[in-house]
Amino acid sequence: MTMLKLLTLRVSDPAGQKRFYCDVLGMRDRGAGCVGYHEKQVALRFVLAQTPYTPHASDLYWKIAISVPNIELACTQLRKAGVTCSDPRQFEDVGYLAHFSDPEGFAIELIDHAFRGERRNIAGDPNLLGGGASLNLVTLRTADIDAVEPTLLGWGMRKLSVQPLPSYGFTLHFYGFTKDDPPNDTLTAIVNRTWVYRRSYTMLELQHVGALRQETVPPDDAGGFEGLTCASTTPFPPLPRLGINWAAPGA
Repeated sequence: MTMLKLLTLRVSDPAGQKRFYCDVLGMRDRGAGCVGYHEKQVALRFVLAQTPYTPHASDLYWKIAISVPNIELACTQLRKAGVTCSDPRQFEDVGYLAHFSDPEGFAIELIDHAFRGERRNIAGDPNLLGGGASLNLVTLRTADIDAVEPTLLGWGMRKLSVQPLPSYGFTLHFYGFTKDDPPNDTLTAIVNRTWVYRRSYTMLELQHVGALRQETVPPDDAGGFEGLTCASTTPFPPLPRLGINWAAPGA
């Protein structure tokens, strides 16, 4: 089985970050210094940085997205825990979203399983974040989608959705290690979007920014993105431009 396995972020207080993700966001200790929701989803590892994280619009790393069946419940729970969270809003025909940051300033997106006004019966546990959260997306930026997509597809990832947003200057591309078929063969189809947010595994989202010349990464000792690891029984070449490497399962 091949999957997105581990997201490593450099932070000023690794122990504090672990407490926040477990106590507030409902993740659990996955061992080896990692936290996460489910074994099918990316785990987070926090390692010590020498300087604080300072995000920039050109950064390779952007955010994680946590999908939930009830975004209003999630926002209420976060606010009760002292987290400043935006009000949920329908963003274009992309998703029903809200945003907040962790204690070190890393962006986190909440994304509902349905568009605003289209939710039917809400399944899930009201004691869990948003009724039951999944780490749905790891989002990276790219200045050149054509330079990286062939490698992703060569690894066996499938392209699941494409969401053009020309008025914002970018297009969103979604990839997963899966045999699942989107509802519509046309990748720009709107029906594919909420389908993506309901998957139980973590996908890679690439924000292709038309005006971006080159992605930036923090210095080696600074807070920020360190890398993303895929687990696979079959070795494959890394993709340094996106900071993605390979590891054997269990490594």
